[in-house]
Amino acid sequence: MFQKALISTDLEDGLDRLGSTVASLVESGFTHITFFHNVSVETDRSVPKVDESEVAAAQAQLEALIQSAPKDADVQVIVSGGKASSNILQKVELTGCEVLFLGMPTRNILSERLFGSTTMKLVERTPVPMMIMRPQLVSTFTTEELSIRCSNLFRYLLVPYDGTEGSTEFLETLKARIQQNPPPSEHQYWLLWVVDDNIRRELRGDQPLQDAQARLEKAAEGLRALNLRVETLVVEGDPLTEIMRAADRFDIGAIATSSRGIGGLLRWSVPSLTREILRNSWHPVLYFPKPD
Repeated sequence: MFQKALISTDLEDGLDRLGSTVASLVESGFTHITFFHNVSVETDRSVPKVDESEVAAAQAQLEALIQSAPKDADVQVIVSGGKASSNILQKVELTGCEVLFLGMPTRNILSERLFGSTTMKLVERTPVPMMIMRPQLVSTFTTEELSIRCSNLFRYLLVPYDGTEGSTEFLETLKARIQQNPPPSEHQYWLLWVVDDNIRRELRGDQPLQDAQARLEKAAEGLRALNLRVETLVVEGDPLTEIMRAADRFDIGAIATSSRGIGGLLRWSVPSLTREILRNSWHPVLYFPKPD
């Protein structure tokens, strides 16, 4: 699905360990991989200053990790100082990456408001999809386990779909990405429609599950036309709970989702299923920004 990746790491989120798994990332389809680390700017007598020794140490640490990279892979390391979110966006443009890897710990809305999140700041600004991974999860893998995971990052995707304009647009975006870089035939996708039981039953129609299944099958036909293996599932319940349950049940590699056109993921007054998935999912989340 992707060939060029930018892996941004703060060297404490575990994503630097992906440097030891470059061969597996290449196996999953990547041909160009850039590791980026941002060094914060310190203020000395009101003069912004970058600690050059910290830059050199980070550069050496990351370069040591990629020594075992396959010779036919284009792998590089970039370390620079400044504001993290701005620097990451600059490197996205500089490298021409197709997907941005970031770490993000699970957190609630209060801690997010208090401490902020570079990843959540980038969600609304990124021009490319983001692969968001949990530091708590990555840190528990042995190098061998992490290598296996990296070779199967996009092999099993769970795609929540509810027939709305936003989810239909997202499916078209996903199809376009697949057409650009067709995945191997063994890749599989699950389309999941959750009939929200929080909505009053009289507003859901006479046969909500049957109606959802019919519409979901029609959506699946578009993916199957691309020679993809696609399964469909309709359940009733709380959307976030059922998405997490399906991710566990079907052993998926990542949950693929988008902003769904809500007009601002970080607006606290606007309910957002995508925002809750980003905050709470232990599974990696493949986030697609809304197309312009």
